[in-house]
Amino acid sequence: MGDLQTDQGESLELRHVPVSEFQRLLDAKQPAAATAAAFAALARINALYMIAGAWSGHIGSSFSSTEIMSWLFLNELRDLDQGPAACDVFFSSKGHDAPGLYSVLIGLGLLPSDKVHELRRINGLPGHPHVETPFIQANTGSLGMGISKAKGMAIANRVTGKPRRLFVLTGDGELQEGQFWESLATAAHLKLGEIVAIIDHNKIQSDTWVDTVNSLGDLEGKLRAWGWHVSRCDGNDTAALERTLRALDGITDQPKIIIADTLKGRGVSFMEGPSALKTNDLYLFHSGAPPEQQYLDGLGELLATANAHFAALGLGEVTTEMRVRNPRREPRSTDNLVAAYDRALMAQAARHPNLVAMDADLIKDCGLINFSKTYPDRFIECGIAEQDMVSMACGMARRGVLPVVHSFACFLAARPNEQIYNQCSESSKVIYVGSLAGLLPGGPGHSHQSVRDISALGGVPHLTLVEPSSEAEVEALVDYLVNMEPGSAYLRLVSVKWPLPFSYAGGTPQPGRGWIVREAAGGPADLVVIGYGPWLLSNAWEAAETLAASGVRVRLVNLPWLNRVDPTWLRDVVGAARTVVTLDNHYLQGGQGQMVAAAIAGLGLEGGVRVSGLGVTELPECGTNDEVLAYHGLDVLSLTAALRGLVR
Repeated sequence: MGDLQTDQGESLELRHVPVSEFQRLLDAKQPAAATAAAFAALARINALYMIAGAWSGHIGSSFSSTEIMSWLFLNELRDLDQGPAACDVFFSSKGHDAPGLYSVLIGLGLLPSDKVHELRRINGLPGHPHVETPFIQANTGSLGMGISKAKGMAIANRVTGKPRRLFVLTGDGELQEGQFWESLATAAHLKLGEIVAIIDHNKIQSDTWVDTVNSLGDLEGKLRAWGWHVSRCDGNDTAALERTLRALDGITDQPKIIIADTLKGRGVSFMEGPSALKTNDLYLFHSGAPPEQQYLDGLGELLATANAHFAALGLGEVTTEMRVRNPRREPRSTDNLVAAYDRALMAQAARHPNLVAMDADLIKDCGLINFSKTYPDRFIECGIAEQDMVSMACGMARRGVLPVVHSFACFLAARPNEQIYNQCSESSKVIYVGSLAGLLPGGPGHSHQSVRDISALGGVPHLTLVEPSSEAEVEALVDYLVNMEPGSAYLRLVSVKWPLPFSYAGGTPQPGRGWIVREAAGGPADLVVIGYGPWLLSNAWEAAETLAASGVRVRLVNLPWLNRVDPTWLRDVVGAARTVVTLDNHYLQGGQGQMVAAAIAGLGLEGGVRVSGLGVTELPECGTNDEVLAYHGLDVLSLTAALRGLVR
């Protein structure tokens, strides 16, 4: 991993509220609204603790919805003591509020108390909700699914004779997804009065104001037009939530929806929407752990609020417990592919006045801030609406514009897959850029670990898939895709920064041809290992170095083309080797390795070549990057052992 540097604040003392304090509050038997408000204040402290301890997580959404989730679990959900299969249902469709939800569940004893220390750790609490966790009733994913899932649960409950109320929480940015609006009509038509949807209307999506991206307009009128009963209240006021929900008790033949006006980052003054986001700024507290001083300042405000609630209830001061944050050490020198992409895109934009960049609410993560500021007339923020974005690009491409379309790989390859296929069928050109590709980072969990995008897009005609392994290769491939590739393309970008033991070979990329990253020394190769991407090739390099010490000769090859391979080049690369190993930062099924194996079989090499594949074979685990790589057998130690076992 090279020289390491210690992150500032690694010895930071983090504070959390023990479960005994939550229980002390509940045992006091105070009025419901006051108890829920105090409970939410404690839960916020623990959500901040979890995010700071994990070095990542979503603060803003967790804080905006804490009163909503606290009220529901304390006062609305029946039969919690009978377990998640028997009680009323709550789940969050947006999923970014997972730390807030976990803190509520832990406070109520519905999750083990030690889980407060295990956010985004393997066998701990996933970064986004997953049904393996008790009382998590639905996985999150690409947004907009929630009400559809609630409808399905309601219908199933009716069929099985198990009536239960269902509460589903959505974000307001989520309302840009078409599925949300598709889901409304059937619920009203079927008179699914057991459903209560709550919109966490904090008015900020990932990076900016919802109204800046796409104004919701007369939201109450729109929802009523779909046949829903609509209420509105202050979602950070437990008394207002109580009044609103009690007013809905008598409505049984109509689905209900509450527009809950909230503050993103509620509870910490400098994280709250109005002060944390000015007109032309980006919101900084959607995701990620706060720096040390911001953590301490935020904790101070949250403790003051919690103590005020406890004092008003005659409970004295809140007791907290301390734990030193787990250290995180990073390499001093890394390649940052998203930053390199930013530079490459800006260079091409300067050359091509018809190049337009499109984004799906991920401007920071996709490296588009510079482009948006330099070329505001050529930047289109489409919001959380990937299908609409791709079809817009399809229309642009038919009228002489080169659209470059951006989102996370997990969303871009899946949600608008049909639209991408349709665009490619029109013989137009669009470049798709999927960031956060592959198994890492491991913290967000499987909904964001894009390990099926190669299979999802690899068979689309006239669509070339590539993945760079270094900053220099990013620039070379972007130049090729813009200026030389005749059809559409998908650029797959690993977002984690990584130290590289190799350098890009240079030259103009040739379709279907890669380059030798590390040559076997001292004789013909015992193994030819073919892969792609920064961390996968780097780990394979380290494994090859270890094997070389015991006399095993490994030729390591980078093939950045994910669905193209030149058979002549491949024959030369394999040479006289009898064993080829493919590496996939992807499921083995449908990954690059299967393409390479089929191509080798087609070569009909004398003596036969055994091809083995190493990659992801099951649903990705959530955890630290080291934990996830080790679990899936793609860390250096696991690769070393696997390669050694494949030597004939």
